[in-house]
Amino acid sequence: QVQLVESGGGLVQAGGSLRLSCATSGSILSINVMGWYRQAPGKQRELVAAIIRGGSTNYADSVKGRFTISRDNARNTVYLQMNSLESEDTAVYYCYALWGIHQYWGQGTQVTVSS
Repeated sequence: QVQLVESGGGLVQAGGSLRLSCATSGSILSINVMGWYRQAPGKQRELVAAIIRGGSTNYADSVKGRFTISRDNARNTVYLQMNSLESEDTAVYYCYALWGIHQYWGQGTQVTVSS
């Protein structure tokens, strides 16, 4: 069982930055994939960024060059650094973990970008 606790959301002006954090209850090194999804009102949940256990990363086209996913193995925490935020980035952001065949989700954190 893995618990994910997110933090770092909030209100920011367009062009600004935020950093989201996702702390896991277990060793991050035992988790196959960790990532961030987001869901805007009236839209489907979509993958934003993911980091695989070996360190490879993957990003949605809409955030490439603006967002960076990283992890701190000692703190069992994954981060999403979001720069040059746009109003289209407004959504609830969810931390995600794939451990073996089991999927885990955080409670979500709201990110609102004002134009």
